[in-house]
Amino acid sequence: MIDIKNVNFAYEKSDSSKNCLKNINLTIEKGEFVVLCGKSGCGKTSITRLINGLIPHFHEGILTGEVTVNGNNICNSSLSQISRLVGSVFQNPRSQFFNVDTTSELAFGCENLAMPVNDIIERVSKSTEVFKLHNLINRSIFELSGGEKQRIACASVYATLPEVFLLDEPSSNLDSVSIENLKDVLKILKDMGKTIIISEHRLYYLRDLANRFIYMENGSIYGEYSRKEMSELCSEDLAKKGLRTLNLNHISKKACENKAQNINFNFEKVICRRGKKDVLNISKLQIPKGEIVGIIGKNGAGKSTFVSCFSGVLKHKGKIFFDGKECKGKSRLLRSYMVMQDVNHQLFCESVKEELELNVTEDRKVNISKILEEMNLQKYKDVHPLSLSGGEKQRVAIGSAICSGKELLFYDEPTSGLDFTGMNITCSMIKQANEKALLSMVITHDLEFLLRCCTSVLHIEDGVVKEYYSLEEAASIAKVKKYFILKEEI
Repeated sequence: MIDIKNVNFAYEKSDSSKNCLKNINLTIEKGEFVVLCGKSGCGKTSITRLINGLIPHFHEGILTGEVTVNGNNICNSSLSQISRLVGSVFQNPRSQFFNVDTTSELAFGCENLAMPVNDIIERVSKSTEVFKLHNLINRSIFELSGGEKQRIACASVYATLPEVFLLDEPSSNLDSVSIENLKDVLKILKDMGKTIIISEHRLYYLRDLANRFIYMENGSIYGEYSRKEMSELCSEDLAKKGLRTLNLNHISKKACENKAQNINFNFEKVICRRGKKDVLNISKLQIPKGEIVGIIGKNGAGKSTFVSCFSGVLKHKGKIFFDGKECKGKSRLLRSYMVMQDVNHQLFCESVKEELELNVTEDRKVNISKILEEMNLQKYKDVHPLSLSGGEKQRVAIGSAICSGKELLFYDEPTSGLDFTGMNITCSMIKQANEKALLSMVITHDLEFLLRCCTSVLHIEDGVVKEYYSLEEAASIAKVKKYFILKEEI
């Protein structure tokens, strides 16, 4: 079905070996389920770009070797021809949207293939049913959360029913329920005999589906593992390879120091509206100073809205107090720094080093070289941030947060696109930044990260605080595990 023979590739104007594929030989049979895994920047996404034709038709560079999909040489086939065979879901779903509403987006691929109207309506209806999108139909794309956008992107590709499904980090912005839904859909596609290739860091939900795991390092294939062989790798072996856990039940809580404080942030009748609807309604909430708060909840629950209100970005009714004194929105805004879910929105400079220096004021001294070293970014200090992998960009944005010296630090899905090594680095840097901050708040769907980094949990559903609790007790750890682990894992 897919043959990659003796392929080498270097992106145009790139002299960095991290952007190269080296001597890639890979055959994927029809109906096979293959997972590409490895550290951020190892070449996984570049492999997917070979298969869907974005290399060389969109991403130009020096390509040698041969890539064929169902007997068609990708160099001699147009992107429109390849797209009839290969459906792609990108790491950032925004980059593949062409419409402003969800229903039109679901129909877009079918319309491009000139399907009859009745067939299009049937495909959209089927995709809505399979991906459980009834509450997202006829919605503005701009109103959706990152996870909701990811679900729309997956469903729009499903509607065209290509022979090959290519997904790049499809779970990166999904909550636990949506990941289970995605897993169910992937199983359906596998049972239909579709060929599935996934580039992914979260491996636990794929361990029972994948036929093979392709492990990559520095642009090369370093190993191939069957499902059984992969399951036999111990936690230490996975960590050495920069791979995430295969079983959420194997995650243990890492010790985090809580700052013993009698100083609190208090929220009273904080309400945020979109149109006539309350999207956030917090009657009362108290959070101690010095915490690293993991904010959990389903996609669209109001987590980002809460953070935007707290940081002063969004206007709201009600009051927020610190140490008994009201803290106005403008004051909070000046004291806040937010690492966005899509970090492309906050990378402005020509080099990584300049990006970190951007947020350093004249009255502060920051050891930029030390931060670059600690975040494993030293070798990229002169590289343009937007040329980095998704996980590397994420680390640059977090480095900027540390350099800012702000007192209120907010992180929206900071481990999206991060391998095990990158996740551990992020944990360490968030803890380090929190030592000089008043409070850190982290929106996350990542149990492994939450138990390594956070000191407490804020659970938000439907714009309302469901619960706030410390992670010091075994019962609390069991509670948060139960929330994330929807089905019993062996």
